[in-house]
Amino acid sequence: MSKYAPLKEFLVAQNADRVPMSFDEIETVLSLPLPASKQYPAWWSNNPSNNPMTREWLEAGFETESVNVGSGKLVFRRVRKLAPGDGAPAVRERRHPGFGFMKGLITIEAGFDATKPFDDEPWDQGYLGGETQAHHGKHVVRK
Repeated sequence: MSKYAPLKEFLVAQNADRVPMSFDEIETVLSLPLPASKQYPAWWSNNPSNNPMTREWLEAGFETESVNVGSGKLVFRRVRKLAPGDGAPAVRERRHPGFGFMKGLITIEAGFDATKPFDDEPWDQGYLGGETQAHHGKHVVRK
């Protein structure tokens, strides 16, 4: 059992979808002081491999938001409802970091059917927007 398990139990028992807490209140729930790394916003990220306490709030069905390390306050937001005693992990599936890296950079021309195979013609016929005709070993495009 993790030393941070009391935080999971506390969050699972909450009825609200948002649970604002101060760092002092979290220490009271845990009955131990938070580590010095609490001063860094990254420590409060929702990355399950970040630290052992992160896994506890994620397994409780919560994520952190509105973290203010200066004032020592944050909000836990419910992302999945768990019944008390439910040990099922609430860690959301993580996508590969490359997923969506080109979002907003590619535009598909109106009327283009992206689901239709487009490689049914040889490269020298039709790929340049019109019919092609070979002239002296070069392909000329006619529109």
